[in-house]
Parts: sequence; C-alpha cells; structure tokens
Amino acid sequence: MIRIENVSKDLGEFKLDDATLQIDEGEYFIILGPTGAGKTILIETIAGIYRPDSGRVFLNGADVTNILPKDRRISMVYQDYMLFPHLTVAGNIGFGLRQKKVGKSEIKAKVDEITDLLGVSHLLRRYPGTLSGGEKQRIAIARAVVTEPKVLLLDEPLSALDSRTTERLRAELARIHKLIGTTTIHVTHSFEEAFALGDRIAVMCGGRIIQVGTPDEVFRRPNSKFIADFVGVANLFRGRSVVHDGISEVCVDGISVVSSTVKSGDVSVSIRPEDILISKKEIDSSARNSFAGEIVEVKDMGGIIRAVVDVGLPFVVALTKRSYEDMQLAPGTRVCIIFKASATHLF
Repeated sequence: MIRIENVSKDLGEFKLDDATLQIDEGEYFIILGPTGAGKTILIETIAGIYRPDSGRVFLNGADVTNILPKDRRISMVYQDYMLFPHLTVAGNIGFGLRQKKVGKSEIKAKVDEITDLLGVSHLLRRYPGTLSGGEKQRIAIARAVVTEPKVLLLDEPLSALDSRTTERLRAELARIHKLIGTTTIHVTHSFEEAFALGDRIAVMCGGRIIQVGTPDEVFRRPNSKFIADFVGVANLFRGRSVVHDGISEVCVDGISVVSSTVKSGDVSVSIRPEDILISKKEIDSSARNSFAGEIVEVKDMGGIIRAVVDVGLPFVVALTKRSYEDMQLAPGTRVCIIFKASATHLF
C-alpha cells in the first residue's frame, strides 16, 4: 500500500536518514519515538509536503515521489487541529469537498454521514472557538476522512488533550478505523496509544527507523539497547552467551540466565518485570530460570508494585498491590523469582 525506499531528507535540526518502510492496506500503523526522532518529517514526506533528498515514495505501487500533495489522496490531521476560525463546523468539514468541486447536496450528505458517525452532528452550526479540545480534534478528523482519502496521517492527534478526553478519543479512533478501514499512520510518543491502536509499530530515533514489528514484538523483544531503554525494559544486563542444544545460557556477573533466543557471544539480556513470578516459597514450575534472593526496594506505582529483588543481580518484578499485600511482602523478605526462557530476550 505505502512503500518508502531509502528516503533521506535533511532539514538541519530534523532529518530522515535512509528510511525504508512498508505499510499494508487497511493497517493502523504507529510511528513511535522521542521528540526530534524524525516522525513528523516522515509522514510529511509521505504526504508530499517535502520532496526527499534521495529515495522514493510509492502509493499502491505507483511512484508518487514527485506528485503534488493534492494529487495523492492523503489527508493529514495535526495536533493543533488547524481549523478555520471563520467557518462553522459544517464549513470546516466540507472544505475539502468544496475544493474538489463536489456539489452542495452531496457535500451536505457526506458531512451529515461523517458527523453522525463521529457523534458531532449537534456541533454543525458552531464555530471552532466555541469548541473543547476533544470536539476540535473530532472535527479535524471528520474533515480529514470525509474526502475518503487512501491514507490518513495523524500527527500526535491526542497529545494536546487531557487524560480523560485522550482515553475517549483513543477508543473513537479505533472505532472509526474499524468502520472505515482507511490505512492510517499515527505519530506518537505514547506507549499507551501504540498498544491500544497499532497493528504494527516503527520506532524511530535520530531520523532512522530502528525497529518495526507488532507492539508485543517491539516491547517484549527490543532489538537494541536504545529500544529497550525507550520502551522501559527495567531488567537489562550485559553478559556472554553460549548455545547448547538450541538454548542460550548467558553468564551475567556470575549468574546464569537461560534464554530460548539463540545467540552466542557478548549479548544484552532483557526481561520484562511483568514476566517474572515472585513467591515466598519455592515454585514448582517448568520455567528454566529460578533464583532465590531478598527484596531490597519497593516502589508503589498505584495499582502496581515494583519490587527490586537482589539475587546477585537486581531484578525488578511487577505485581499487583493486592498480590503484594496478600503475600505479606516487604523490604528484607526472602523470596524466589522465576521466569521462562522464552521471556528472556537477547540482542
């Protein structure tokens, strides 16, 4: 559906560096990364706002690298809405259709259809200045999809909203995508948005695409220290791996950790805190990694407790507050921790 091949664009402070990516038709694709990673330049290059210094952009197999934005059938929604203050909501939503010389009756029918879908029909006579942030974003999305684009680009669409509105609109975006099926590329720095909406994710840093995969693949199996740090892998160690019978055994500061990832030599090891079980007794399990140690630190995260267990290495374990209290755990408590070889990722 969308293919970019070795695209580079240097704008000085921000850049793309040899970006290659393919996005399938109907996919909800997330571009995730810190500020300055090059996320917005990437989608603006797909939209045609920027022409690449090198590389090509393809849409449905056709090379659109030198095609004007207006001829690409791509719509874009920015985080600051960019609504026309002098037009009503109906005027804003119908603007793109008027530019395409669509008849008045057809414009009205399409505007009515999309506003019914988004639940904003009651706002048609209002002006942008009278709307809340969430209402403005709904109108901006309605204006973008009413023209039936091949691709919808969303540049941090929820970042300017409060948490409650963000949660509602996140669900709304999922619902709209399910109903309309438009190929959507959504730029964000929010892990919650990536997990809730993305079929797949591309993580960017310094203008480069670092890793592409499903949310579970990227968050559970990061391919670099940057990705592991960025997505918040708490248990990240360096060690030396030796492979025996399709299983890797990694020595980390004298502690042996087993992984089903087959990789030998110097490696990084990551285990997500939620993949580690903790008990005051020995646990009868088929899991290959089992260690005894002591809780040395406890962090209350609200409904979740993060306990640091020293087994010769400091492992962070995530458990619910209810479980923590039921087990009567506390700093100084002797415990056992276990985790599967499949939960131990090497890169």
